[in-house]
Amino acid sequence: MATLNTHSDLSNTPSITATTDTSSTPGTYLGPNWFASVMGTGIVATAGATLPYDVPGLHLFTLGVWEIALALLLVLSVAFVVHWIRNPRAAQRYHHDPTLIQFYGAPPMAFLTVGAGAVLVGRSLIGTGLAVDLDWVLWSIGTLTGLISAVAVPYRLFTELSIRSDSAFGGWLMPIVPPMVSSATGALLIPHLATATARATLLYACVAMFGLSLIASLIVITLIWSRLAHFGSSGSTRVPTLWIVLGPLGQSVTAAGLLGTNAAVAVPAPFARGFAFFSVAAGVPIWGFAVLWIALATALTVRTARQHLPFHLTWWSFTFPVGTFVTGTTRLFVATHLPAFRVAAGVSYLGLLGAWLLVATLTARHLTAGRLLATPVVPGPGPVSRKGSLTAA
Repeated sequence: MATLNTHSDLSNTPSITATTDTSSTPGTYLGPNWFASVMGTGIVATAGATLPYDVPGLHLFTLGVWEIALALLLVLSVAFVVHWIRNPRAAQRYHHDPTLIQFYGAPPMAFLTVGAGAVLVGRSLIGTGLAVDLDWVLWSIGTLTGLISAVAVPYRLFTELSIRSDSAFGGWLMPIVPPMVSSATGALLIPHLATATARATLLYACVAMFGLSLIASLIVITLIWSRLAHFGSSGSTRVPTLWIVLGPLGQSVTAAGLLGTNAAVAVPAPFARGFAFFSVAAGVPIWGFAVLWIALATALTVRTARQHLPFHLTWWSFTFPVGTFVTGTTRLFVATHLPAFRVAAGVSYLGLLGAWLLVATLTARHLTAGRLLATPVVPGPGPVSRKGSLTAA
């Protein structure tokens, strides 16, 4: 039986193959998928801040993690801009790669996650007023760029990119999930608006983004299910992206819960009660499917790891999606007060912590070794999905 391989193997990345250019230096190649590290770190803070538990030291821990996420966001944002200026040709390759282009949804979600953390966690450090102002800035940036990614990336997929019949994978969700994150995080800002009209406008805007993202996500999830049914799992570094499916599921439960809670300050009572009812009536069934997907994704991941699952940035898919499941479960506990949801939130947060510690450690190790930033990427064929026993990664 093969063991889990934690050595970076970028040559196995879907649609990405390493070139033989030995002139590359660390920092030369920086894709939008790096922002998944900000998402995965930020969700540890926000999910921990909303847990229905009073754990000594938890606030200090989440505050420290949020500060790390904020620092990562600043560093990566500057580095990404510098990368585009210094290496425009390399950066433009991302637009032509059917895999990497999907991860242009990561930067918007990184801004949104850190912004939400400012209100939920950072306010104890910088004050509520500054925290809300910071969230408004980051939410606006994340929402605008997220809406652009939700349109531009699928449009390019429909009109320009060459794909195979087994190409659908979790990454296809990345550009269309940001509006759902905007919906959930925007709900946190509703009480901070001065007028009823402004609060109602933001509420309905968040509901519209909820529908935009959820319906598009359900279409993509269906394609992923179809690909798995017809072709099987790829048995490659693409496998961790199956966990991305949890993202729109958990985030939709979170968004519905937060909108249901904050609708009371934005719309008349009958409408507010309707939103509150919807948060449970829709949230619980979606949560149920999320549990099913956790079981399937776990089984497929373990199956691949027993053969060969080299470390890659796709491993960050084990973090943010799980974090949205934690926040969604917490919102269901707040709405129903059922102990089962409280226990599920606690257990899933422990899983999130374990995944984050593992992936962050491996990322730091491979980054310092120069294995992540120094490898150029060019368009190439993706791995062939297969059924039956996996004989290779």
